[in-house]
This record gives sequence, structure tokens and C-alpha cells, in this order.
Amino acid sequence: MTQRSAVGEDRAIARRGKRRAINYLVTCEHGGNQIPPAYRSLFRHRRRLLNTHRGYDPGALGMARTLARALSAPLVASTVSRLLIELNRSPGHPQLYSEGMRGAPPAIRDEVYARFYLPYRAAVEATVRTIVARRGSVIHLSSHSFTPQLDGVVRNADIGLLYDPSRPGEVALCARWQAALRSRAPAWVVRRNYPYTGKSDGLTAYLRRRFAPDAYIGVELEINQKHVFGEPRSWARMRSTIVAALREAIVNTA
Repeated sequence: MTQRSAVGEDRAIARRGKRRAINYLVTCEHGGNQIPPAYRSLFRHRRRLLNTHRGYDPGALGMARTLARALSAPLVASTVSRLLIELNRSPGHPQLYSEGMRGAPPAIRDEVYARFYLPYRAAVEATVRTIVARRGSVIHLSSHSFTPQLDGVVRNADIGLLYDPSRPGEVALCARWQAALRSRAPAWVVRRNYPYTGKSDGLTAYLRRRFAPDAYIGVELEINQKHVFGEPRSWARMRSTIVAALREAIVNTA
């Protein structure tokens, strides 16, 4: 082997090694349905609502913890109910506050915004910024779940992968992840940008406006809650399969 070809091979190996250095962040915006004591009087007649999909995303926190542990990734999560304040909406969005909170005094809403919304969003953005500054890029996985039926319409999916079609890295990752999931679990219906669109207002959309496509990939993972409330061992196997398929997708995308 000539010196020139040896140098070229070394560079190729270095490039492959660099591509394999994947950096992750896992978040969960709707991990619980807690209402801090200071605000419980506002939900005195909404306790049942807190236990539904409108109060939180059942299973999302468990999935987020599984991802973070398997990927050795930092996890930023909230267990405060989305009915107190919606962490996955932008300031000024009509759904930032639930109906109950919209009737609360403005001072209370401002207090909730300062205590829960701003710190959470700042923590996520700061973590992304730190990873990008130190390592060049990050894959942000935002863990969610969806109710099997909404307004009388049955959702036709087991898993949804939400992304921005204009971001090539997100397109490639979700296409590979979908293919890997279908290969490992053919019975599952895995859809992209369903049951919501990946470009809709949310935390990933916000971060895309602040970080370039080659530095930030943001994907929202949506899981049908029928699996969360099913047999515990099946739910555990599903989480493991999702992680294994993601790893396969990363290898094939790099």
C-alpha cells in the first residue's frame, strides 16, 4: 500500500468513526398529570380529566426513560399536567393554557409560566446548545403517546414518527426507523407524520428555528396508548423493539 492510499484509508476510517459518534437528547413534555398544591383549587372539578389523555401522555415517560437509558442520553422531562400549562406549545398559542387555566387570574397564569414553562424550555434548549457546541450535532427524541380514539375517530397506527419533511436528516432517520420497525414487528402499523404533522407548533419546531439541519434533528415519537395499557410484558417488549429499531436506523442512516 502506498503512503497516499494509506493516508486516504485513514481519513475514510476517521470519517466513518465521526459519523458513528451519535449524540442524543430525550425529552418528555407530558410525562405526568401532577398539579402543584398552590393550583389544585383551580382543578377541583377536573380531577377525572387529569387522568385522561388530556391531562398527560400515558406511557410517554416510561418510553423516554427507556430511550435515555439505552442511548446513555440526557433526559429532560416534566410530570406537571399539560392542563396547567402546555409545554409543547409556543408562547401565545391558543392551547398554551387549558380552558380551566384561561379562567384563572392573569397573575396566576404568569406565575405558572415563570415557574414551569420557562425553566423547562430553557433546560431543553440549553442542553441542545451544549451538545451541539461540544460535539457538533444532536438527535432530539421527544416522547409522546396518543389516545386510540379521538372525537369518535379510531387512530389507524401503533406508532407515529413526526418530523419536518424539509429537513433531510429527519426524513432519512424516520424512513429508516419506520422500515426497521416494520421489519421487526410486521403487525404494527407505523406511520410518518401521523396522527399529527411534524411541522406543527411544538418544541421540536421551535428548536429547528434555532439550529441548522446538520446540527439538530428533532423527532417526536408517538405511541398508541392501547399498548401502554395492555399486558405489561408486551409493553416492555415494545419499548425494547423501538430502541433496537432506532439503533438499526442510525447505522443505516450514517
